[in-house]
Amino acid sequence: MKKISRRARIATGGVVLAAVAAGTFGAVSASASAPTAAQARPAAVKSSDTITSTHLSIAAATDAAEAVLEAAKKENQRVSVAVVDRNGNTLVTLRGDGAGPQSYESAIRKAFTAVSWNAPTSELAERLEQTPNLKDIPGTLFLGGGAPVTANNAPIAGIGVAGAPSGALDEKFAQAGVAELAG
Repeated sequence: MKKISRRARIATGGVVLAAVAAGTFGAVSASASAPTAAQARPAAVKSSDTITSTHLSIAAATDAAEAVLEAAKKENQRVSVAVVDRNGNTLVTLRGDGAGPQSYESAIRKAFTAVSWNAPTSELAERLEQTPNLKDIPGTLFLGGGAPVTANNAPIAGIGVAGAPSGALDEKFAQAGVAELAG
């Protein structure tokens, strides 16, 4: 029997390895084939099962927040402002120069509260006398300084302001943001 050279053994091993790899690759590729027409078709939902909603753009939210800071600056007040969407998600937050550290979170919570009830937070604070457990709802803050933003009589955003010496001033500045949007 003739002895096989080392070079031949290496070459044979390489060919066997390549054949095994090709077979494995082919099997994997075959299982990853394109979906059938039934699989590729997206699920259709009846239009009667959907709703359309109006949202405030980031640009508009930013304009409103900047109007708030400008109104506060004219009265030498240092505030933070937050604008949230209809679902309470934060769109924009701005901390004015010199605003206190607590004002940032308070502004977000006031904005959330205003859009949640579609009412200024100063009015909601008065309602606490009849329903004190409202304050237990997470993420809310029933102090003056939050104003809802509406379109077609439905809330689409909330503007919250915090940091002025009173909730009345905070709410006055929040209304400046609403006025900017009404333009």
